[in-house]
Amino acid sequence: MLYQIAASGIGICPEETPFDAGVADVVILNTCGFIADAKQESVEAIMRAVKAKLDGFIKRIYVFGCLSGRYHKELVAEIPEVDGFFGPDDRAALLSALGVKYSPLLDIRRHLTTPPHYAYLKVSEGCDRSCAYCAIPGIRGRHVSVDMDSLVAEATALAAQGVRELIVIAQDTTYYGLDLYRRRMIAPLLERLSQISGIEWIRLHYSYPEGFPDDLLDVMAGCDKICKYIDIPLQHCDGKVLGMMRRPSDENQMRALIEKFRTRVSGVALRTTMIVGHPGEGEREFKRLLKFVEDMRFERLGAFTYSEEEGTYGALNYKDSVPQRVKQERYARLMELQGGISLDYNLSRVGSVQRVIVDSFEDGNLFCRTQKESPEVDGQVIVPVKAAPAQLIGNFVNVKITGADYYDMSAELI
Repeated sequence: MLYQIAASGIGICPEETPFDAGVADVVILNTCGFIADAKQESVEAIMRAVKAKLDGFIKRIYVFGCLSGRYHKELVAEIPEVDGFFGPDDRAALLSALGVKYSPLLDIRRHLTTPPHYAYLKVSEGCDRSCAYCAIPGIRGRHVSVDMDSLVAEATALAAQGVRELIVIAQDTTYYGLDLYRRRMIAPLLERLSQISGIEWIRLHYSYPEGFPDDLLDVMAGCDKICKYIDIPLQHCDGKVLGMMRRPSDENQMRALIEKFRTRVSGVALRTTMIVGHPGEGEREFKRLLKFVEDMRFERLGAFTYSEEEGTYGALNYKDSVPQRVKQERYARLMELQGGISLDYNLSRVGSVQRVIVDSFEDGNLFCRTQKESPEVDGQVIVPVKAAPAQLIGNFVNVKITGADYYDMSAELI
């Protein structure tokens, strides 16, 4: 959408431009409607934009995305200062409001809001799962894959713009292709993406554990461009809680899958997410989760407290029975445990030589990542330098790890 706006001749300010900077006529907010914290963040951003409009700094506000689609009627009534609310599939309507004619021929072209050397590549939209806590199927609909040729064309165009790292995302990346090709096609897709000149790293996020395709492990193990990194949200390990979550896994299956990952892909870094405080989780079930995390030693782990979302199976059928205070306390215990695991993992890498991509330079430090760190969600490798040649940013260098803390590592250039 941003590319089509720019192609029409409308200038686009940097994403971090303050609403009251006085340099933009229009603000477009892309919102999330998935969990309570994200919804609150979106509403706060809308209200900051409204204030800037009332103070005369901007002329129009358009709100786009999942929050806008999910709560359209309520938002129109509550925030009349916004000039238009558009759902996540309403690109053509939003472009029309800006005086831009939508062109399907430009759908694969991108105006990046990430740093220019990496980009997210969304391979499908929607989800066919029925997890009790999740509102995504109600917001985004059933799973629909993007055809492989279009994805390769989009990635090729990104590489021509200077993108070196692709981060492959979807609500469920391992489900990719089932609707179009009648089989899981994420492994063949990654093989084709790895053949694109200029792309050096391909990273996979949001892989559902059930039905995880074995050929994906073969591709990951055999192709140097595929990062040895799997993001696989497990959410819990206790059978009772998983049953109430409407997830078909059990702990033994999870343990076997993790063992297979580590056996088949040497040195793989595993990232997962867990939900604490879901209905059905008592102290016993939570302690089982702690034991599981302690045993599995995930290199990366994030967590959420359960958020009851209207319209979901959980909201309709369960009582949100765990007090918020208890949710927060369990969250803190889980993340304290994971902090020690992350520290041990990072300390084990001290003294090793690592290939890193340089994301930025600030205050005398290069901020970098190895293939085992994804941007924004994982730690960084911090390299002190006296000066940073501009050509380093977005490129690969070798460093020696010299120190580590819970999430970040320090290093020196080689």
